[in-house]
Amino acid sequence: MVNDDNWRPSEIESKQALVQWLIGFEVALASGDAAALAGLFQADGIWRDVVALSWHLRTTVERTAVAEALIQEGALTKPKGFRIAEDRTPPRWVIRAGTDTLESLIAFETETGRCSGVLRLVPDGKGGMLAWTLITNLDELKGFEEPTGDRRPSGENYSRSFGGNNWLDMRNAVSGYADRDPTVIVVGGGQAGLAVAARLGQLDIDTLIVDRHDRIGDNWRKRYHSLTLHNEVYANHFPYMPFPTTWPTYVPKDKVANWFESYADALELNFWTGTELAHGRYDDKAKCWTVTLRHGDGSERVMRPKHLIFATGANTRPLIPDLPGLDDFAGEISHSEGYTTGSAWKGKNALVLGTGNSGHDSAHDLYESGAEVSIIQRGSSGIISLESGTLLYSLYAEGPPIDDCDLLATATPYPVLVRGFQLATAEMQRRDKRILDGLRAKGFKIDFGEDETGIQMKYFRRGGGYYIDVGCCDLIIDGKIPLMQWENIECFIPEGALLKDGTIVPADLLILATGYRGLQDLVRDLLGGTVADRVGPIWGFGEDGELRNMFRRTGQEGLWFTAGSLAMSRIYSKYLALQIKACEEGLMPLEAPLGGNIIHSVSNPTAKAKAMFRN
Repeated sequence: MVNDDNWRPSEIESKQALVQWLIGFEVALASGDAAALAGLFQADGIWRDVVALSWHLRTTVERTAVAEALIQEGALTKPKGFRIAEDRTPPRWVIRAGTDTLESLIAFETETGRCSGVLRLVPDGKGGMLAWTLITNLDELKGFEEPTGDRRPSGENYSRSFGGNNWLDMRNAVSGYADRDPTVIVVGGGQAGLAVAARLGQLDIDTLIVDRHDRIGDNWRKRYHSLTLHNEVYANHFPYMPFPTTWPTYVPKDKVANWFESYADALELNFWTGTELAHGRYDDKAKCWTVTLRHGDGSERVMRPKHLIFATGANTRPLIPDLPGLDDFAGEISHSEGYTTGSAWKGKNALVLGTGNSGHDSAHDLYESGAEVSIIQRGSSGIISLESGTLLYSLYAEGPPIDDCDLLATATPYPVLVRGFQLATAEMQRRDKRILDGLRAKGFKIDFGEDETGIQMKYFRRGGGYYIDVGCCDLIIDGKIPLMQWENIECFIPEGALLKDGTIVPADLLILATGYRGLQDLVRDLLGGTVADRVGPIWGFGEDGELRNMFRRTGQEGLWFTAGSLAMSRIYSKYLALQIKACEEGLMPLEAPLGGNIIHSVSNPTAKAKAMFRN
């Protein structure tokens, strides 16, 4: 082996290096040898644990801190049997976030669970290999395996029961909750709520979904008429029930909505439509919630679940900013959440305030419907083309099975995520130069985040602020949809918008594509200020390099949050459900470590490590 940073061993040498590293790792971990453990990682090596060793989602940076954290958690969970995962994507050399690395899916177990993970090794410049990143994930709890495949239920409890209850009778009784309360109530029946309820159901956790809409899937079905998913179908499957291979690459919103309905039926999910959480409080002594559910007819039901999961999305209720003269406007005002189609506005004047996805798509639809529409920009926005957006999910196009891709998707800790998005964003800007130059020539303000990490990090940090172009950019560039800047508007008047130069821009319709309130505000409204303050901010990266209060225990016992894309909901629903099952079986405490979000370094991290966690 040569002393060369660019050295790449053969396939046999690569496997030998992985096996040797895993053996050394297990020996050092079992013996508590921090120095030996640290010596297996490069200086800025990273360990991310997804519920496997720490019963938490945590990221630790810098090899000394990684070694100390591994020893601390390993003493409690006793991991062993580290090996290259069989029957999964074999080890391979890949480029991740610009780094040439040997990537291997691994398997191991703890006293309570069977686990998997991803190990990435890089040459140390001396002919050896060191760990760049190590990710450890809980797959299943021993003794509580999901009844899938060969473990599927026989169905004998309702088969050939002549004169007795059949399957439908039993389903109606179970979902009616006439004589019991669920263990878990999920608030919100979109992709996040459906996914976590399906996972909990397979772990035999009695779960009820409540959703304010009248029909399952209405959260997609009632959105604007022309909506389709902006990412490819192969990243968007549901747990246990992938989309058919005949489906189009970009799935229409009504097709998604109907799938939600079919999914809830096929997975036997207990779902109350036309029902919303009115308010709730937590009983610290009884360790359960008292919640009031309000049905569409005004009737109420009080329930006492042990766990409450908010699956209402990272952004919740429409945000209506205080705009000068808005109350004076004589036309129709609608938030983009309620926009469906522009067909009624043919030949009329419309203004759209906001240049994110909803703003652009609303303006585009109004234009195609024959309206005279202008779009108003309040702040800069990120812009990428639909074609460039495929880079964000390129992992799923590499060939590994979806379960392997999902595991690899968890194996990108925050510092690597930042670097990867910076590289992807630079490539997107190169590809989209024509569109970006054309927009800037029209005065459109464009940004890709304070650290050039692009639209995906905008989504993680603030839940919006970008547009994936499906044609509206060219309409703006060509002047078919005029662009206005908010700073040039004095106020709204009955006739429309009054510009500072005295010009009046007439409008019959004003669409406010102005975003949504955050989850913490919703918690404050429904569960009270004490709970909201105890939990703290929700979504956005915290100082620990993880999304704040998402998919893990929070500062409030029994309160959980899940949100995100279809892919994100599928991936993290598994780990959230496993944590609740572990709580119910007494395998882990209901209380979050140190009350919730913490900086995960046993000793003080280096300045370099601290910098890695800065947003």
